[in-house]
Amino acid sequence: MHEEAPPAPLRVGLIGGGPWASSVHAPGLADHPGTTLTAIWTRRPEVAKELAEAHGAIACADVDELFDAVDAVAFAVPPAIQAELGVRAAEAGKHLILEKPIAADVAGAERLAEAVTDAGVVALVVLTLRYALQTQEWLSGLAEAGGWSGGSVRWLSGALLGDTYGSSPWRHEQGALADIGPHVFDLVDAALGPVTRVLGANRSENDLWHVLLEHTGGATSTVSMSLRLPVRPSVVEFAVYGEHGFRCLGRKPGSASESYTALLDDFAAMIASGTSTHPCDVHRGLHLQRILDQARRAAARA
Repeated sequence: MHEEAPPAPLRVGLIGGGPWASSVHAPGLADHPGTTLTAIWTRRPEVAKELAEAHGAIACADVDELFDAVDAVAFAVPPAIQAELGVRAAEAGKHLILEKPIAADVAGAERLAEAVTDAGVVALVVLTLRYALQTQEWLSGLAEAGGWSGGSVRWLSGALLGDTYGSSPWRHEQGALADIGPHVFDLVDAALGPVTRVLGANRSENDLWHVLLEHTGGATSTVSMSLRLPVRPSVVEFAVYGEHGFRCLGRKPGSASESYTALLDDFAAMIASGTSTHPCDVHRGLHLQRILDQARRAAARA
């Protein structure tokens, strides 16, 4: 009796070569049993060459060369560039690993989601908190208990005061709302039910955001977040309350790589099984993009 050979690892191309690409995407793709980091392209050829040599990949001269060499594409580039190249990758039949936010605006996110749907490819968003076992257990417990009437989030950090993201203009321009807002809105949405409306928002001069959200079923939540506060260590706290009391979730330090591995587990399994829907797929990314847009508009009116 012959055993069926395991499927060959997915050939994945990486677009981007910044700190997040080099510390999470590249080693994660290279080390995972279901993927192989095959090709890399960045706008700086010397960066692509160095990163490719470190992980046994090839450095490509352009994105079309990368598309020709891979089955899937992982992105670690600014949102506007990701939305544009993501559409091209989907149209070329490539599966996608997308960063958050998935685009610079709702229109770009809609085009990307439509391209993914039309192509029938898998597209997962790197919402690292959602892939953590600690988070999944917390959400499972909330769903089992039910009866939650409200929640609050605090994500206070000095990440944009340091050097790590000093060369990331989009983060400095768009700030906490675009960078950590998708993580925040995704998890509080998963905990209390879909966000139906942004009731109010305010952004201070030092990029401290306060947002009030309404959820399906009548629950409300408050969000406070900033990446420009000198807080060490960062404060990351999600809480819900209701008829079963108060339940809180913090962020486990150093869990990004573990979460990325869990994402790749799901990514490879979905492609192998022909499944395209997932709690953190491109349509989730579009939902979050719409919340970001509502918050931005509400702050502009404040």
